[in-house]
Amino acid sequence: MRTRSLAIAGVLGLTATLALATPAVAAESADGSNCWGVVSAQAARSDGGLGSHSSSFDEPRLGIGNVARLFGVDGPGGLGSLLASLDGNDATSC
Repeated sequence: MRTRSLAIAGVLGLTATLALATPAVAAESADGSNCWGVVSAQAARSDGGLGSHSSSFDEPRLGIGNVARLFGVDGPGGLGSLLASLDGNDATSC
């Protein structure tokens, strides 16, 4: 009975720890492949948000990958880097 109580207490403690853990922050990678995550996190912190996800609109949207191709950059990372250079926000860079 005591072992069961300790096991339950351990599981509850682990669950509480995971629930209260600080969310991960996107880290900048050497090759820029995570620039979308870095720049969008920076913009969200400095500007307070990014807007709605493309799936929330009635009509279809291009999506991040397709917009990157439209601008001739290499994937979401390239798009993040491009937008950071164009957005006029000193808090965003990659």
